[in-house]
Order: sequence, then structure tokens, then C-alpha cells
Amino acid sequence: MADEPDSLVVGVDYGTLSGRAVVVRVRDGAELGTGVHAYRHGVIDRALPATGRALPPDWALQVPEDYLDVLRIAVPAAIADAGVDPARVIGIGTDFTACTMVPTTGDGTPLCDLPELAGDPHAYVKLWRHHAAQPQADRINALARERGEKWLPRYGGLISSEWEFAKALQLLEEAPDVYSAMERWVEAADWIVWRLTGVYVRNACSAGYKGIHQDGEYPTADFLAELNPDFADFVTEKLDQPIGRLGDRAGGLSAEAAAWTGLPQGIAVAVGNVDAHVTAPAAGAVEPGQLVAIMGTSTCHVLNGDTLREVPGMCGVVDGGIVDGLWGYEAGQSGVGDIFAWYIEHQVPESCHLQARERGLSVHELLTELAANQQVGEHGLIALDWHSGNRSVLVDHELSGMVLGQTLSTRPEDVYRALLEATAFGTRTIVETFTAAGVPVDEVIIAGGLVRNAFLMQLYSDILGMPLSIIRSTQGPALGSALHAAVAAGAHPDVRAAATAMGSVDRAVYRPRPAEAAAYDRLFAEYTALHDHFGRGGNDVMRRLRAMRRSAIESKEK
Repeated sequence: MADEPDSLVVGVDYGTLSGRAVVVRVRDGAELGTGVHAYRHGVIDRALPATGRALPPDWALQVPEDYLDVLRIAVPAAIADAGVDPARVIGIGTDFTACTMVPTTGDGTPLCDLPELAGDPHAYVKLWRHHAAQPQADRINALARERGEKWLPRYGGLISSEWEFAKALQLLEEAPDVYSAMERWVEAADWIVWRLTGVYVRNACSAGYKGIHQDGEYPTADFLAELNPDFADFVTEKLDQPIGRLGDRAGGLSAEAAAWTGLPQGIAVAVGNVDAHVTAPAAGAVEPGQLVAIMGTSTCHVLNGDTLREVPGMCGVVDGGIVDGLWGYEAGQSGVGDIFAWYIEHQVPESCHLQARERGLSVHELLTELAANQQVGEHGLIALDWHSGNRSVLVDHELSGMVLGQTLSTRPEDVYRALLEATAFGTRTIVETFTAAGVPVDEVIIAGGLVRNAFLMQLYSDILGMPLSIIRSTQGPALGSALHAAVAAGAHPDVRAAATAMGSVDRAVYRPRPAEAAAYDRLFAEYTALHDHFGRGGNDVMRRLRAMRRSAIESKEK
């Protein structure tokens, strides 16, 4: 067993726009060095780079070679930044956005790398935020309800368009030739481990939350055949693979991957994981009632419980989905930081950008400062945070964002604050849904890049009416992956023990202010009324507008 005090592990976190690596000391979780690499192709949502072909609305693709560049660039950079001998590294772990899917050949070659398919969008990685499979998700949900499928309640009664089956059905129906050429439909979390080791192992987290794998089974062939006769053998022919537990060793680092990373060949490579779920142990959240919100471009909420409950609109509940011995619950918001960035880029007038430059601030910092000077409700606005659809609790990516109450005196900081508040209201909706379903939330721990905005954190505490704890690490997912690598290498006996030794959190850093919390209770009631009216069938105008938009774009392209 390798448990020397100076043993090191590497964690690699694959985000939406970049990958980051961190070198961590096994003994105490000290982060010694980091490296970051921005994906060269970023998110492909307008046109295919290979051909310039325009993409339809709601598409989001990526190029898998960008993921390999993270291993070639960010990992060596982290080792150099730490100033350590790579021979001391005993394991590497990775996490990924989910559900991000890679169509491959039988040996793991991405279909987009094949010259004959490089011009077909369906041959590329479908990023988690690819929402164009909503019609397929609607059909999956309707048929599952009609048949009384036992797995549906595990997902709050709704399967998302972001997940494996909806995206695969879209691929089959829109590009049957590409579907036929595809031999493996692979979560990116598992694809990168496959490339690191030469061994294809599905991770229990992705399979459970995104792949409808419950109680050892996937949806049956007859269910899939009812969706589409050509979909009947999807599981057996393209999806099914041995499933590895979180923290297990998937294999040893291959010679090829050792050359990419500069790490020793044969060291332990941990079974893959999802970026949100891997963060919970890094924040010390391995007991029931500790909800971790990983806040970045989107927010994912993960929570352990000691009993199985059916929670409406959740992304899933999986036995051992976060740590062994507990039920892991997941919820999420498809747009958070993305909404704030969209507003800055597309809606804020140039005068604000100029003012920010003159003061040496980012526009986010300027608007945050101005918004912080307001009283609760002073802007007279309420917003819905559905600019990227709703993941929880409505699970409907045909929904869209809205700001109500604007007048000719509405200023940029007013709308900015309303959008910040809307995302916090969305999180409160999730927390209250958990609680009402019998899954208590006793503590909220925040991780991710948005923790740096102190005003936003205080706003969340006020709106939730709860204290907020903050993970100490600025690289929570990467630390979590490193923690799992330590377990895979045998340096800690299990994830709980590794979390105790290597995780860290500061408790109750932000506390709700009574007056602000009471005012936000009133605003939250208004948010809930709008949420239910537009999201639960009171008025389907958002869906109708999305349909009109698609029709107009298709007509224009023709």
C-alpha cells in the first residue's frame, strides 16, 4: 500500500470551457500545483468548424481532441507548478460534465475523427447543454408513464433531454447512418478513462443518474422498441459495459497516456465520475443532509440521504451515487453563470463597459457593486432563470427566461440583480422540494467559481434562509478527483476516509439577515406563482415561441 506522507495524486476536472489539473498531497489534501487549458474549439453551438455548416437551435457540441490536450498541457503544467518529481504521483482521477456523450467506434475512436463523418454534426460530442433532444425526451417520458415503468419515479417522474437515451434516440432518428456507424455511446467521463488506461469501464455515477441504470438494469428492449423499432438493441449493442464503483481502480496508466502527462506508467487511474458528485467528498459532505451546490456556468445540487424517497423533478437518486451506503440525490439548474455572462455580453450597454474599464473593474464587478446598494425589491423586478431551460424541478428545456416589471427607468444593475435573485429562487425551489419529499437539507455547502462573489453568496443565504458553508478549495471537482485517485491507489481505504483526510470546508460563512430574508420570502412567492404558471401548463407560450423560432430558422436556411 502506498501511503507515504509525500505521496501525490493528480485530479483533472473537465468543465464546459476548459480542463484543470491539480497536484494534491495524499496525506492532508494540500494542493501543491495547478494547470489549466482552455479548449481550442470551446462550445460549438453555431456552426461546425470542419465545414462552417450552421447548427440548429439548442445544439451544443465539442471536439474530443480538446480533452486530450488537457492531459498533454494542463497535467504537465500542474506538475511544473508544484515543482515536484512526477515519480511521486501514485494515481490520477478525472471528472467530467454530464451528460456529455461521445459516439465512437469499437476501439473508442470518436466518429468525428473519421474523415467520412467529420462533416456531420451528429458525429461530434453532444455536450451536457445540448437540448435539441427535447422531443425525444418528451416521448420517453410519455411512454414510461403509460407503461408504468418502475425506474421513472427514481428521476422525479421525468427524463431529461440532456441525458443518454434522449440524445441517442435523436441521433438514431436524425442521422441513422451515423447511428449505424456508432459502436459505442460513451459518457465523456468514461471515454477519457478509456483513453488513459485502454480499459472501457462505465462509472456508476453517470450510469445511474444519466443512463437510467437502476437496480442493475436499464430500460428493457421492448420499451425501447416502442419508442422506435431500430432502438430496441441500443443497450445491448451500443451502451452496456461493466460498471465500476466510485473510487475503484479502472486500470493502470498506459504508456501512451504516460507520455502525454509525464506521469509514471502503470499508476492507478480511478473510475470516472461526474464533476458535481465528485466535489461532495472534497467539501467533506459525505453524510445525510449535506447539500453541495456546485455553482459555475450551471449549478448542480448533490445530497446524500439514508432513505430512498421519490422527489418530484429530480435528476435522479442512485444507490451509492456519491458514496457507498447512502442514496445520492441530484438536482440542478441548467443556467446560472451562463445567464449572467449572457446578460453582460448581449444586454448591457456600452456605457457600462466603458465605466467598468475606467474604474479597472469587470462589468460583473461593476454591476454587482451597484446592485449591492439596493434594498430588496427596489428594482421592482422578478425574473425566471430558464434561459437554458429548466433542469429541476420542471425538467423542461423548452422553457425560457423572463424578466417581469421592466419600465423606462429600469437600469442594467436592476436586471442583473433580478437575474442573480432568480437563480437563488431556483435553488430554493429545489431545496424545498427535497424537504417536502422527506429528504432533509440540514446544511448547504457552496463550491465552484461563483463562491468568489460575496454579494451573491449573501443573497443566496438570505433567499434560502439558511447559513452557507464554503468549500476551501478553489478547485473542488479537481480535488475530488484527486481524492478518488488516492482511494484507487490504496492510499485511503474508502472515499469517506479520504474525505476526512483530504477534504475541507468553512462552516456557516454567510448567515441570513432577518429583514432581507423576510423581504425575499415575499418575492419568492411571486417567483413561485410565475414558475407554476409558465412551467406547469398555465400558459405554454414559451413552448409555442420556441417552436415558432425553430420553424422560422429552418425556413430561412432553406
